[in-house]
Amino acid sequence: MSNKKDLRIGLVGYGFMGRTHSNAYRRVPNFFPDLQYNPILKAVCARNEERVKAFAEQWGYESFETDWRKLVARDDIDAIDICTPNHMHAEIAIAAAEAGKMVLCEKPLARTVAEAQPMVDAVEKAGIANTVYYNYRRVPAVTLAKQLIDAGKLGKIFHYRANFLQDWTISPELPQGGEGTWRLDNDAAGSGVTGDLLAHCIDTAMWLNGGIKDVSAVTETFIKERVHSKTGEKQKVTIDDACLFHCHFDNGSLGLFEATRYARGHKALYTFEINGEHASIRWDLHDLSRLEYFDHRDESVERGWRSIHVTDGDQPYMDKWWVPGLSIGYEHSFVHQVADFLKALEEGKPCSPTFKEAQETQKVCEAVLESAKSRSWKDTGVEWK
Repeated sequence: MSNKKDLRIGLVGYGFMGRTHSNAYRRVPNFFPDLQYNPILKAVCARNEERVKAFAEQWGYESFETDWRKLVARDDIDAIDICTPNHMHAEIAIAAAEAGKMVLCEKPLARTVAEAQPMVDAVEKAGIANTVYYNYRRVPAVTLAKQLIDAGKLGKIFHYRANFLQDWTISPELPQGGEGTWRLDNDAAGSGVTGDLLAHCIDTAMWLNGGIKDVSAVTETFIKERVHSKTGEKQKVTIDDACLFHCHFDNGSLGLFEATRYARGHKALYTFEINGEHASIRWDLHDLSRLEYFDHRDESVERGWRSIHVTDGDQPYMDKWWVPGLSIGYEHSFVHQVADFLKALEEGKPCSPTFKEAQETQKVCEAVLESAKSRSWKDTGVEWK
C-alpha cells in the first residue's frame, strides 16, 4: 500500500504556461517516484467553458470551473497554481492564501512592488507553502553553474552579462490586449520586456551572483500606437519594447542586461556569461544542455573554452532521466520546479524562489523602469541573502 500523500491541484489558466505546468504535474510521479507527495489534477479553471472543458479532458483534470473564486472555495483543492495574465495574480493568490491553500504562481509575481507586497503578506500570514515559477534556475546546466560558483571555481566575480532576444512583436499590425497579446497591454502585463523577459534574467543573475544594488537603464517603445483587441481602436502603447541596463551587484561585480522583442531572427535567445578571476562560464538556452567553461588555471598549452555536456547522472537532476549523452529540454525545467516544490513540502522547507524572494526581482524591474523614465541611477532596495 502506498504511503504517498495526494496534493490536489487547482490550475487557473489554460494557455502556454497552463500546458507547461500540467505536463510537469503529470510527469513528476514517473521520474521522481521517491517523492512523498503525488500531484492530482483535480480541477482547471478558465472563463471559456468549451475550451476549459477540452483542456481538462486533454490533460486529465477531473473537473473544471469557469470562476476562479469557486475553485479557491473548493474543499477538495490543496494548492492553487496561477497561470493567468499578470494583473490577475494578486487577487487570486491573496484569496487562495486566505482560504488556506498553497500557492504556486507564474512569473513575474505581480505588476509592481506595491501589488506584490500584500501577496507576500498573505502567504506569510497564512503560513502556506508558496513558490514562483522562475523555471530557468532548474535547467541542469544553470544549476551546475550555481554549483561551480558556490564552490569558488570562478573566484571573485567581475562581470555578469545576459540578454533575452525575441522578434515576435515587430509587426505594427499586431494588436495589444486580449488573449495572446495581453503582454503588449500595460494594464494586463505591468510592463513589456522588463517584466516578461528581463525578470527571468534578473532572477537567475541574483540566484547565481547575489543582489543587484543599483541600476541605470534605457527603454524604448518602437511602435507608439496599436489597435486594442477589445475596443478595435488605436491606443497609445505604454509597455517597453526593448530595455538595456547596467548595474552594480552587492559583491562588487558589474552587470549588463538587454532584452527586446525587436531582434529579427531571434525567437528566444537567452544567454548569460559570468567572468571571474579564475574562470568564466556561459550558457545559451538554444543549447540548454551545455555549459561552456574556461579555467585560466589549466596548463597554458591546453587552456581554452570547454563544452560540458550536462547529461551525466552526477550532474543536477540528470539521474532522474535517461543515460549519459541524451539531452532533456525546456519542459523539464518545470518538472524540476514541481519536484523541488514537492520535496520542500515533504521536508517542511520553503521552495525558492518564494513570493518574498520573487518580490526582490520585482524591485529590480521597478528600479529599471524608473531609471529609464528619469534617466538616472536608481537604488533597488534589494535585500538578497
